[in-house]
Amino acid sequence: MRKFLSLTMPLLMISCISMPEGISPVDNFEVEKYLGTWYEIARLDHSFERGLSRVTAEYSIRKDGKIRVLNRGFSEEKNIWKEAEGKAVFTGKEDKGFLKVSFFGPFYGSYVIFELDKTDYSYAFVSGPDTSFLWLLARKPDPEKEIIDKFIEKSGKLGFDTEKLIFVKHN
Repeated sequence: MRKFLSLTMPLLMISCISMPEGISPVDNFEVEKYLGTWYEIARLDHSFERGLSRVTAEYSIRKDGKIRVLNRGFSEEKNIWKEAEGKAVFTGKEDKGFLKVSFFGPFYGSYVIFELDKTDYSYAFVSGPDTSFLWLLARKPDPEKEIIDKFIEKSGKLGFDTEKLIFVKHN
């Protein structure tokens, strides 16, 4: 029994649907406007993206109504593209930018959109369940410096370690 718990506890922790203190998901979220391709501009490091450049996320609606998530990135070290397909569902009302995403089985992690360009959805600031997960996404690989500066400033004030941000190459 002890061995079973030691193996399952990390998996249960992965399935955390929460958000960092002080973070609030955006209101008046429109999933139809969010669909399509996003470029990852900056992130905090994690093993599942380590060493990847040209990272994109593509969102579309699945036949079952859930959101299809397709993440791609290029490993220069191995000279190959890596891809992960998952699904996302809303944690509550569909007009809030708070979803849960799964890339394997029943295990979900938080996907909290805490800043979003409401005009044309040109950029999004996204958090996971705690301050070790952070992304800046944009519709183009080279967003304006003002957006990046705003991301760094707001994220820093919210407790994210912006000194450790990785800026993704898209060349």
